[in-house]
Amino acid sequence: MSDRLADVAARIAGIEQLGSVVNAMRGIAGARIQKAHQELQAVDAYAGTIAASLGRILAVAPPSDPQQARQGRDASIVFCAEQGFAGAFSQRVLEAIEGDSRPRTLLLVGTRGAALATERGLTLEFAAAMPSHSAGVPKLASDIVDALAARIANAQIERVEAIYAEATGGAGLKVVRRPLLPLDPATFSRVARAESPILNLPVARLLADLTMEYLHALLCEAALHAFAAENQARVAAMAAAHREIERQLGLLQANYRQVRQEEITAEIIELAGGAAAARAASPR
Repeated sequence: MSDRLADVAARIAGIEQLGSVVNAMRGIAGARIQKAHQELQAVDAYAGTIAASLGRILAVAPPSDPQQARQGRDASIVFCAEQGFAGAFSQRVLEAIEGDSRPRTLLLVGTRGAALATERGLTLEFAAAMPSHSAGVPKLASDIVDALAARIANAQIERVEAIYAEATGGAGLKVVRRPLLPLDPATFSRVARAESPILNLPVARLLADLTMEYLHALLCEAALHAFAAENQARVAAMAAAHREIERQLGLLQANYRQVRQEEITAEIIELAGGAAAARAASPR
């Protein structure tokens, strides 16, 4: 095998190895999407249970005094990409807040997204990594709730929203802005309140505890949606990479056949030339 043919063969082997890596990443991302969707069903049921409890407590709780409203800042919890190979996933999420001139506290999830936000001049007061597996989402939500609770207690923030991407089927993504705090009374207006709850705690304390628990459930929902959407973006990116690899592999294989044919032709011509020279040199 000539050096030229060996070089083409080595490039084909490298492309095939890269294709195996891309297919593996695509399969892992697909499995993570499926698991996140299964866990979302459980979290939705959990959030519904807490919402029902909050509805019953709000029915017996005294109305809040508007004079006691705090003038805290808005807080945005932004879920971006943790790893690479996800296309413009983080860029699309960050675009949702870049046009907003209101002062806000930014809490961001996702290592790659945090780096991109810093490059764009955004100030982060809290940053955390997105877990590599969806089983780590509840711990992440707890850390965010703790960070929010400390700032709410110090009257630093009053309104909280989550900004995350949600898969829309296929390779589509949409960015969602979901208000979290203060609680929307319309969310609990459909809860049955026929029976008064039996309380062992003061209403104010129970309401505060349930609110934080409900916030935790909503953050789990947002994180799981973002986790699934990031992996959906990665599946799309890997699918595009797979198509490009197949195209490059086809070109290289065609090149290999061409080079091989050229070498065979050259060998035949050389052999034919040698045979002709031998016949010409032999005595008659």
